[in-house]
Amino acid sequence: MIRNYLRVFFFAFLLFPLLGKTQKPAVVPTRQQLAWHDMEFYLFVHFGPNTFTDKEWGLGDEPEDVFNPTDLACRQWCRIAKATGAKGIIITAKHHDGFCLWPSNYSTHTVRESKWKNGKGDVLKELSQACKEFGLKFGVYISPWDRNHPKYGTPEYNDVFVNMMKEIFQNYGPIWELWWDGANGEGPNGKKQIYDWRRFENTVRTISPKTIIFSDIGPDARWCGNENGIAGKTNWNYLDTAGFTRGIGAPPNDTLNQGNVNGKNWIPAECDVSIRPGWFWHENENSKVKTPDQLFTLYLKSVGRGANLLLNVPPNRKGLISPEDSASLIGFKKLRDENFYDNLLKEARAYYEFSENDLTSKDIKVRNFGSGAYGANIPNFIVEFFQPTNINCIILREAIHLGQTVRHFKIELMRFNNKVGEIEGTTIGRKRILTFPSQQVTSFHVYLDDKKDNDNVSGVAAYLIDEKLVEK
Repeated sequence: MIRNYLRVFFFAFLLFPLLGKTQKPAVVPTRQQLAWHDMEFYLFVHFGPNTFTDKEWGLGDEPEDVFNPTDLACRQWCRIAKATGAKGIIITAKHHDGFCLWPSNYSTHTVRESKWKNGKGDVLKELSQACKEFGLKFGVYISPWDRNHPKYGTPEYNDVFVNMMKEIFQNYGPIWELWWDGANGEGPNGKKQIYDWRRFENTVRTISPKTIIFSDIGPDARWCGNENGIAGKTNWNYLDTAGFTRGIGAPPNDTLNQGNVNGKNWIPAECDVSIRPGWFWHENENSKVKTPDQLFTLYLKSVGRGANLLLNVPPNRKGLISPEDSASLIGFKKLRDENFYDNLLKEARAYYEFSENDLTSKDIKVRNFGSGAYGANIPNFIVEFFQPTNINCIILREAIHLGQTVRHFKIELMRFNNKVGEIEGTTIGRKRILTFPSQQVTSFHVYLDDKKDNDNVSGVAAYLIDEKLVEK
C-alpha cells in the first residue's frame, strides 16, 4: 500500500494531483458552458400583464393599460438578488400573451402602448442597467408563442420573432442566457406557428456567440424535465438530441431529468422552480412562499446533483419583490452561509489507495488541474481526520472541463477500523452534495467506478450541517 499524503487546502475543496494513463473524452463543455456551471444559482422574474390580471397564461387580448407598476424598481430586484447570492436574473421579456416589456418596433402590444410612464417606460432597459450596476448577469426569456400578434400562424411571424430577438441583443446586451420554451398554441387567427428554430438559433449564434441558449434540447443548457427544481439523482451532462425537437417533440421528461450516459452533446440541466405556487405574483399566495428550509432542500436537489438552480421570484403590482419573498431569500442565503462555512477537511489529510502492482512511488507525478493536462485516474482515495469528527455532509466534484465519467461511487464512513455508514450514488458532475444522519468518523473511503478509465475527481469537502436540513 502506498500513501501519498496531501494536506487538504483550507478553501472549499481539495485538488488532487493528476496521474497518467488517461485520455481526453470526446465531449466536453465549452468555455461559456463552464462559466455557466459556475453560476449555480440565479433568479427568474415572471412579470407582465398576468401580474395585474391574476392569470398565469394571458390570452393576448388584455388592454395594454393593464400593465402599470406604480413603483417599479429593478435596482431593488438586483439588490435582493445580490444579497441572496444569486448571480444573475432572467426576465420574461415576452410571455405567451405577446406583451413586450420593451417598446418593440415589431408589435403594438408593448409597454409603449401602456399608460405606465406615459408609454416611455422600458423594463428591459432598466433591468439590464441595474444588473450591470450590481454585477449580475442579464438573461432574457422570450416566448415563441404569441397570442396577440396578427402574423402569428403565418411564415411572416418567424421574421417578427427574429427581429424581436435582434432588438433585444442590440439594445440590451450582453445577454448571458436566452431562455426558450417550446410553447406552441393558437394565435388570434386560431392557427399555430411552424417555428424556424434553426434560423432562430443561427441568428443568436451570429449576433451573440457567447450567449447560453436554453431549451429542452439546448443547445447549451437543457430543461430538467420538471418545474419542481429537482435534478435526477443520476444526472449526466450529456444528451442526445438527434430526432428530437423543442416542445412537443422533445425527449421524454425522465431523459431530460437524467441525461444520456453516452450522449453526443454536452447539454447540462437547469432546474426551474418558483418560490410561490404560481409563476406570476398573486396576492393570495403571499402566505405560500417557500421557506428558507424548503429552498435549501431544493438547492441540495439541484445544485447538489450537478445542475443549476433557476428560482423564480415574481415582482408584485408595484413592480417590487414582496417582503415575504425577500425575507425567505435572505433566510436561504443565511442557511447556505452558516452550513457551508466550515469545511472540516481543513483538519484532515488525504491519500490515495493503490495496490503495489498498480503504482509505485516513482510513478507519482503531481500536477495541478490548472496545468492543462487531461484526466486523473483515481479509483480510490481515503480522507483521514486527525481526531474523531462528526460529519453529515460530503461534497464531491469532478473536473468537468475534462468531461463527466464517474458512473457510480461508494463512500464508507469509518470510525477507526469499523464501518459506521455507507453512501452510494451514481453521477457526480460539477458538484454532488451528499447528506446523511450525523456520524462520528475518523476517516472515510471513496471508491469510484468510471465509464472510460478516466476518473476526473477534482475535490472533496465535508461539513456538519443542521440536522434538520439533511435530505430525507
